[in-house]
Amino acid sequence: MKPEGEPVGGPRARGPIRVAFVVHVMQVAGAEVLVRETIRRLKGRVAPVVFCLDAVGRIGEELVAEGVDLVCFGRRPGRDWRVGQRLARAARARDVEVIHAHQYTPFFYAALAKPLCRFRPKLILTEHGRHYPDRVSPVRRAVNRLALDRMADAVTACCRFSADGLCRTDGFAGARIGVIENGIEVDSYGPPADKAVAKEEVGLEPDRRYLIHVARHHPVKDQATLLRGFARAAPDLPGADLLMVGDGPLRGELESLAVELRVPDRVKFLGVRTDIPDLMRAADAFALTSVSEAASLTLLEAMASGLPAVVTAVGGNPEIVRHEREGLLFPRGDAAGCAAAVRRVFGDPDLAARLGAAGRARAVERYQLARTVEAYYELYRRLAGR
Repeated sequence: MKPEGEPVGGPRARGPIRVAFVVHVMQVAGAEVLVRETIRRLKGRVAPVVFCLDAVGRIGEELVAEGVDLVCFGRRPGRDWRVGQRLARAARARDVEVIHAHQYTPFFYAALAKPLCRFRPKLILTEHGRHYPDRVSPVRRAVNRLALDRMADAVTACCRFSADGLCRTDGFAGARIGVIENGIEVDSYGPPADKAVAKEEVGLEPDRRYLIHVARHHPVKDQATLLRGFARAAPDLPGADLLMVGDGPLRGELESLAVELRVPDRVKFLGVRTDIPDLMRAADAFALTSVSEAASLTLLEAMASGLPAVVTAVGGNPEIVRHEREGLLFPRGDAAGCAAAVRRVFGDPDLAARLGAAGRARAVERYQLARTVEAYYELYRRLAGR
């Protein structure tokens, strides 16, 4: 990790495109995973630096260990106007050609920095998730429409839902917002040759079936609805359990809720795991009950694993999972709807097999990480005038 204003070399040859990635913190989340994979896959074609507004994070530590240049600004609460100046200084020192800001707040500070760099770096805003409820102040909308939108040389979103939110709620010009869909390493996922063996390899019982959920334990993921829905369906599915993979501020509450719902022996809280592909292969169905979602990577991973998906009809979910084709959709907060969907995929093996196979085919056809990264590289190349 280098000081923010320290030049990293002498005069530059054309060489790789010098790209600065601006994020809140390089934690394990969708946007940050995309930044990491973009840096790794474009090695030699892009000379990266990561600008973290708030903290380094676990993925940031990984990248630093790999030799990636990273600067953390330690942003103060509220609007920290110094960050724009410091970001500009760090970008000038590295002769950055393209600044790629992931999410609105990183873009805000990058836009403050751009004039201080004599407008030389091209600036990209990529929108990922949206807040729920999705509201912004009239002042923010006006500033976006009259000023910040013009500071961006390109605006993209990871799904049509997020693009629409940028236009409808934030006031960015809709006609210029492109969609570059999220992708995953599809070949790392897939149905197992033997499901029973796959279960045993991750410590699960081979004669039981499992509904898997992978997400941080946070209000936006609404795991309470999942637990309530599973508890309703559990008496009809005596051979099925729920796997809760992840951790977060609500874990204690969720464990208590499982006890209150009288299903503590049917719900397994596995914490943070590094063997997600193996767990997906061992599972029989996937559930996601978020109140708001953009383009969930774990949903794509489940589809690539051939799992039928039971998900809320919010955000980008209906773009990825089409009802009755790759999975079953139900309204946010609807525990009864969740229970009905779970009963269907566990009670109808033919339906589960059809949905899972269709999900796998859709992931292979449309959500390949290589295609996502190449689309961003072409954008960098165009903006940098290469």
